[in-house]
Amino acid sequence: MRPRAGDPAPDFRGVTTDGTEIGLADFRGTKLVLYFYPMDFTPGCTAQACSLRDRNADIRAKGAQILGVSTQDAASHKRFTQTHRLNFPLLADADRSVARAYGAIGGGGLFGIAQAMMGLADRVTFIIDEQGTIAHVIGSPSVMNHAEEVLARL
Repeated sequence: MRPRAGDPAPDFRGVTTDGTEIGLADFRGTKLVLYFYPMDFTPGCTAQACSLRDRNADIRAKGAQILGVSTQDAASHKRFTQTHRLNFPLLADADRSVARAYGAIGGGGLFGIAQAMMGLADRVTFIIDEQGTIAHVIGSPSVMNHAEEVLARL
């Protein structure tokens, strides 16, 4: 079940691109843009990450941090981060525990079923407020203009 605006954000812990262990509690007191995406190095996921990268200063100016999550391992995320010079961390969710907690595995339709069978996360973004509550859910983000969608909700 996917959390909705007003719900408490599910707790999580995982390892980021640089090997740091991080969790929801580490973002208390700041807004968090927690975005799930299917796979490193695909055109849509690259466009989405680069959109957020290019507007990260504006997002930070609104008091938010970005954390990307997909089911690839930390080595894949490290290559993706280096190749596209991402200026925010990616969380390796190889066991899919974070995606399951956020209902970001196995979205509707045939594509969602196929993604779930391959163990890929859905494309969905949660904006979590300073107290750890889901403030907004962007269920079908625009990969090219995702940063603008986020900024409009911060």
